Amino acid sequence: MAVQQNKVSKSRRNNRRAHDSLSAANPNECPNCGELKRPHHVCASCGHYNDAEVVALTDEIDLEDDAA
Repeated sequence: MAVQQNKVSKSRRNNRRAHDSLSAANPNECPNCGELKRPHHVCASCGHYNDAEVVALTDEIDLEDDAA
């Protein structure tokens, strides 16, 4: 089992942990609708990715026509 030789001061311990913090998000503007979205992800508001509709939103689909 490892036993420390000398006490690690608060300053030295906190300097070691200085890079562990989370970085802020980097949102991009959707080229189709203008909403903010995560980079390299499908836009949640319009369903477009790279100027193409990838996900059809539920309000655009008529469920009665699909069931028939």
